[in-house]
Amino acid sequence: MRLSPGSPPRAPRRKARTALRRNALTALAVTALAATALPAAAAPAPAPPGGAGHCARVHQLRVPGAELQRAACLDELTTAGTVASGHTDPADWAGLTPKDLPVPTGVPGIQIDGYFPDTSTTNTNHGWNHDAQFVIRLPDRWNGGLVVAGTPGNREQYANDRAIADWVLSRGYAYAATDKGNTGLAFHRDGRAPGDAIAEWNDRLTQLTRAARSAVAQRYHRPPARTLATGMSNGGYLVRWQLENRPELYDGGVDWEGTLWRADGPTLLDFLPKALRAYPVYAAGGEGADEARRDLHAAGFPAGSEFLWPYHHQVYWDLTQRVYREEVDPGFDGATEAGTPYCATGTPACDTDYDYATRPPEVRRAVAKIALTGRIGKPLVTLHGTLDTLLPIGEDSDVYARMVRDAGRGPLHRYYRVEGGTHTDALYDVFPDRLRPLVPCHRSGFTALERWLATGARPPASKTVALPAGADPTTLVNDCPLGR
Repeated sequence: MRLSPGSPPRAPRRKARTALRRNALTALAVTALAATALPAAAAPAPAPPGGAGHCARVHQLRVPGAELQRAACLDELTTAGTVASGHTDPADWAGLTPKDLPVPTGVPGIQIDGYFPDTSTTNTNHGWNHDAQFVIRLPDRWNGGLVVAGTPGNREQYANDRAIADWVLSRGYAYAATDKGNTGLAFHRDGRAPGDAIAEWNDRLTQLTRAARSAVAQRYHRPPARTLATGMSNGGYLVRWQLENRPELYDGGVDWEGTLWRADGPTLLDFLPKALRAYPVYAAGGEGADEARRDLHAAGFPAGSEFLWPYHHQVYWDLTQRVYREEVDPGFDGATEAGTPYCATGTPACDTDYDYATRPPEVRRAVAKIALTGRIGKPLVTLHGTLDTLLPIGEDSDVYARMVRDAGRGPLHRYYRVEGGTHTDALYDVFPDRLRPLVPCHRSGFTALERWLATGARPPASKTVALPAGADPTTLVNDCPLGR
């Protein structure tokens, strides 16, 4: 897990008894520096004819601290080319964007894949079976900036390729992403103590940012003029943490519905058990259903989000509660790993009855090592959908915005509550008449941050971005004005 190449291997911190389905959670997944081709399973496209200038320095680039790196000269760095060339993994970004999101083209350049020293082995990309994997993309036509990202959920380093990387690369940015140092639904096995696996996420993004800045300087003969952090869900949490704790590395960031961790709550461990208790009563109908609906509203799941509850109960709530509770409070269920799926209230050691407020002090200490404070040191734009049914806005970004204000950092923050947005944009394809995708709002927030940094012109005041009545679905996929 840790960054030292000399760290010894360690046994998993908990004994496994519960089988974990790797793909169930869609949003919350010898030093060899020679630049060579990727493994045969992911062979790069041939270099373009006469491309000496295009790839002139590909063999000279070095990622500081990398244990292994492999570089390739590509005709296309966006997913319009990397899917065919094997330089991305579509399974890694499945479910995160609307199906009709345009794919930009015409971005040749260099891609570097590799990994930093680590002792955990959950990331199987390229057959490496090694965590702390990264991807760095360096376009030929560079605008002078660098965008860095961590992944949502427990996904791997390509998870942001459709939602973020394609667009920023098409605008001329260099781009870098990390798998955060552990992946998959058993990520909590990494580390020596509760909270260590998530704490590593922060270390890995810091590590990648420093290394990517160096790689950029080598490629273009000057350091980036601007370094921006961005990400969704757990990736948004990383943006918040970096701007609070490593602001000297960044010029600003865009936080896309980041996960909130704070020792005294609220966290997902507060509201998810309430949802697990109330939803079966609500879904059963009859006597008690109305009270159960009110309980879900009181837990943070807003009125109007009821049509999303069945999907989130089936896919997200139970699994998310169990794996993240296992990370910070493994003692709750004894030797069982990540609890008992979909157990009924009253079952011994059942996450449905989990009560964070009554857990022993060491649980709060585990959360404290990953907690946020609101003390950002650089400009931050936050976006969050009002119909987020995994991380309810009233228990997450509304709270974080107050934390930023209470810390005296309000002038550095803009917060946009996006009416009709939910946690993953693929659900927009299922409910285009009731939801709004967040990806165009993220892009509007990003460009507002660019103007803020370039000219000092502050973005529009924090507000709720209304969902236009009767809006054409194609328009919503491509446009999200933040107003003035």
